[in-house]
Amino acid sequence: MIKIFTDSGSSIKPNESKALGVTVIPLMILINGKEYRDGEELSTEEFYRMLMEENLFPKTSLPSLAECEEKVREYTDNGDHVIFLTISSGLSGTYNAIKGLFDGDPLVHVIDTKSAVGGIRILVEEINKHINEPIEDVLRMIYDLIPRLKVVAVPETLAYLHRGGRLSKSEWRLGEVLQIKPLLGFEDGKVKVYGKVRGVKKAAKALADMLIEWECDTEYSLIPSYTYNKRNLELLLESTEEKYLPVMGDPDDLDHAIACHWGPGAFGYIFVGNKKS
Repeated sequence: MIKIFTDSGSSIKPNESKALGVTVIPLMILINGKEYRDGEELSTEEFYRMLMEENLFPKTSLPSLAECEEKVREYTDNGDHVIFLTISSGLSGTYNAIKGLFDGDPLVHVIDTKSAVGGIRILVEEINKHINEPIEDVLRMIYDLIPRLKVVAVPETLAYLHRGGRLSKSEWRLGEVLQIKPLLGFEDGKVKVYGKVRGVKKAAKALADMLIEWECDTEYSLIPSYTYNKRNLELLLESTEEKYLPVMGDPDDLDHAIACHWGPGAFGYIFVGNKKS
């Protein structure tokens, strides 16, 4: 038997994990000196109130390694294989920590997804389609799919990326004044700027065009994502060709650990491409 684990950087909510057959270990969020278990101990309303009204900039930290080991051992002690999909090592130290925790255990397969949020969800969906196949075949499928995962998004404000060290002070100031929106994604697991446009509407059109440019594979889910409200996401959906609607998943209001770095009003797509970026 194969059991799937991931961290909350997957944005898989507690009420979704059972249906997806995945155990989600929460990352930790540090706000004003207090730690919270991501997705469990802080409501969405309270989280964004802290961000927007109190002008706080949360930080994230590793999940509980003791909890990881305890829950994984519930399966490996019975001889089951565990596939642990982590948020990209380019964004968090989670992969290295969990890899080290289970180093040498042939039943635990810790995988750096080089992705986050919907990218991990797509991997979970695909594992479930092959859950009864040999572990070697399932792992091969995962590693073949990871390089094709695309995460593209635009933040409404650059303040959170600046505070997180992903934008310089001059880039942040210039972007805020001129309303320049960076088109962001992942390359080899690290954040990359694919372009810059002026204004949210042009940014939405540019993101929608990436589905065509990178040949979105409609054999897989296309996941629209946002933080806090759907206003900007609706512009993106309006700019998207109708042929992609049949594989469009439900909009994902991104997990707090991810929203810490994007801030409110961010929007984007996660999908599988057929063409390199």
